[in-house]
Amino acid sequence: METIKEKQDWRIASEVELIYKTKVKASERPHITSSVAAYKLALKSWNPNKIEFLEQFKILLLNKSNRVLGIYEVSTGGITSTIVDLRLLFTAALKANATALIMLHNHPSGKTRPSAADKRITKKVKEAGIILDIEVVDHLIISPESYYSFADNGII
Repeated sequence: METIKEKQDWRIASEVELIYKTKVKASERPHITSSVAAYKLALKSWNPNKIEFLEQFKILLLNKSNRVLGIYEVSTGGITSTIVDLRLLFTAALKANATALIMLHNHPSGKTRPSAADKRITKKVKEAGIILDIEVVDHLIISPESYYSFADNGII
């Protein structure tokens, strides 16, 4: 026979503690000053065997000084698309204590022109960022040879 105490145990929540630890000094983190700087860092983080094979979506997590806190791979998809789950994207940003982010994704075709879907996800992430007070600085579509910056083109 269950006691009253056993029936109430389901209401007890575990304690949640948020801790931010890094092994990199703030002064040693890459500083993003332009879309070119973000593109160069993105290329370094991309697997060269995948950039022209399948689509991936990542985010650069930034602090208030536009220093890179980390790069998070949000999703990997197929040849022509990948799914971006906003909950996973912003979970990473919140855990890293990021105040801003830059979205990055590749087009395996090498064409960096944004699709309608690219524009929709940019708008959706930007709107969610406003609610969470996380600035969406840019969205880069990259290839091994070039990139497209939504910020440089005035559409973010």
